[in-house]
Amino acid sequence: MSLAAAGFLVAAAFVTAAISGVFGMAGGLMLKGAIALVLPVSATFVTHGLLQLSANGWRAALHRRHLAWRIVGIHALGSGVAAALMALVVYEPTKATLYLLMGVVPALLWIPRSWLELDASRPLHGFVCGLSVTGLNLTAGVAGPLLDIFFVRTALTRHQIVATKAATQVFAHLAKVVVYGAPLIALHGRGLPPWWVFALAIPLSFAGTAVGGLVLERMDDANFKRLSRLIVSVTGLVYLAWAARLYLSR
Repeated sequence: MSLAAAGFLVAAAFVTAAISGVFGMAGGLMLKGAIALVLPVSATFVTHGLLQLSANGWRAALHRRHLAWRIVGIHALGSGVAAALMALVVYEPTKATLYLLMGVVPALLWIPRSWLELDASRPLHGFVCGLSVTGLNLTAGVAGPLLDIFFVRTALTRHQIVATKAATQVFAHLAKVVVYGAPLIALHGRGLPPWWVFALAIPLSFAGTAVGGLVLERMDDANFKRLSRLIVSVTGLVYLAWAARLYLSR
């Protein structure tokens, strides 16, 4: 890996962690696309999983007093089932398909609320949330907009949403590291960035999360939801355009 590519990944880890620190999503979607620009597809899942596992874990720790532990526990059960099922399937999308999937995922944010009566605080819904979000993470690499559908109807505050979503995402990203990382370990980590990239990127993702938390304190609930939807939607459109470019260049 070139120094320019390594520097790009490290900078992306900081910036996207800060964005996720504010909105509880969007940053992971952006980071996945950035990683896919410089790494093979299977390596993007592991790299993204490790960086997001660190960033989400730290964000959950920073806001731990706001965590809805019951939701986290039920989500973890569904996530574990999804990981076990996906581990039995050999699947790796092409880079064009990966960007296509990442571009389509944000459209989930625009599904009318009246169509889906989903609430992560309900036990069955929480389990389905863990199952579906982790499943989508293991195919498209990101699932923030799907996760958001399960939280828009909850009575949680913005701080509780950010904290609880971060904690639930830990399980999805851990699943990516395990499911996609095991084959790469057998190949001696082929395609993954060198260890020092993670050594730099992970602390910077912590710093980005802390910066995002400061911005979150200055934002009201209305702007929080409106801006998060706008940022994710624009990112999705960019990915769709990039997917079209990759398909047409074949």
